[in-house]
Amino acid sequence: MFKMRFKIGRLMFSAVALRGEHTLSLLELQHVSKTYDNITKALQDISLTVEAGEFVSIIGPSGAGKSTLLRCINRLIDVTEGTIVFDGQDITQVKGKDLRKVRTKAGMIFQHYNLVNRLSVIENVLHGRLGYKSTFSGSIGHYTEAEKEQAFMIIEKLGLTEQAYKRCDELSGGQKQRVGIARALMQEPKLILCDEPIASLDPNSSKIIMDYLKDINQTMKITCLVNLHQVDVAMNYSERIIGITSGQKIFDGQAKELDKNIIHQIYQSKDGQLIIDMKE
Repeated sequence: MFKMRFKIGRLMFSAVALRGEHTLSLLELQHVSKTYDNITKALQDISLTVEAGEFVSIIGPSGAGKSTLLRCINRLIDVTEGTIVFDGQDITQVKGKDLRKVRTKAGMIFQHYNLVNRLSVIENVLHGRLGYKSTFSGSIGHYTEAEKEQAFMIIEKLGLTEQAYKRCDELSGGQKQRVGIARALMQEPKLILCDEPIASLDPNSSKIIMDYLKDINQTMKITCLVNLHQVDVAMNYSERIIGITSGQKIFDGQAKELDKNIIHQIYQSKDGQLIIDMKE
């Protein structure tokens, strides 16, 4: 596996603090529930904590509530009940400028990239600074020389230098996802939320993306919370795995503790029904 040594530019990342320096958990969810139309229970009484510097995977079947959970953490959707404390602040009810400030500290990586396809790689990466800009500065694309330098250095570290001025609709899926990672890093985040980052990629591109995320986590100490369908990938890359089924947390432990019975419980399956079937 390549080593990238992410020590980049003049803008220093606030998430480089070593594990153990914080007395409070970076993220804490307390009895979080999300109900749609007063009927559909997407999340039910989820409580968990994530420490600074952790790499945590969330697994579970389609429709289990994994994406809803990440979107609640980033306040893209509001919780119905419970509280979310991020970086020492209760963010459950924050709005306006305060919410914008919270979101600068939590980068989001999407399954379908969420890039502006008609814009270049460098322009999309610089969008990671929009949370720090006034509405006017953001609308005219005004960035400092330090920010531009930072963007190019991140692009280089992610192996996209030759694509820097290409439109994003000219890129492969794996390249688009690397642009998404670069954009998230431009936010100087303390937490990166990844919603099925390799679901649309081939195996080779999937490994590249997971290797980058793991290296960012290890060298920059940025906490990563990653939704995955692939149980084997979760076990290979994560120290800790959370299993969700029907909106409920039914497993939260070290990857090595995840056995055949627990996997079947998470996916509500029987022997032979999953593409991965672990031995007893």
